[in-house]
Amino acid sequence: MKIYGLLVAALLMTLVGCAAMDTEAKGDRQDALYACDCGPQCKCNTVGTKPGKCACGAPLKGGHVIKTEGNEALMCTCGPDCQCKLDPNDPTKCGCGKVVKRVDLKGSGVYFCNCGGSCMCNTVSDKPGECKCGMQLKKVD
Repeated sequence: MKIYGLLVAALLMTLVGCAAMDTEAKGDRQDALYACDCGPQCKCNTVGTKPGKCACGAPLKGGHVIKTEGNEALMCTCGPDCQCKLDPNDPTKCGCGKVVKRVDLKGSGVYFCNCGGSCMCNTVSDKPGECKCGMQLKKVD
């Protein structure tokens, strides 16, 4: 009888853990970023924290910030719901194998965390606030 109690407890803990992960993945994501993906010839540089359209009319492609360097966000292009990190063996790819896209945040209206040099807080927002590390988010005009 004890084994059944342990199995039920383990199952409940797993379900609670999965629900918490699901809430984190879908809830208050602070790293979701949408950028124009209409090709290298396009210079519209539309960036936002919500889905929408580029200035050129193409749909914004969703991803998530995996790092910022100066005024650039390194964005994984696997989608805003993915949780992967930068591939430690290949800095041009995410852990999921997708290519990392460099997005210039200057003039985008997006507030972002830049802890200095290379920041891994990955916080972006459409309004002022605090980064995960406690610094104020900045916007580069």
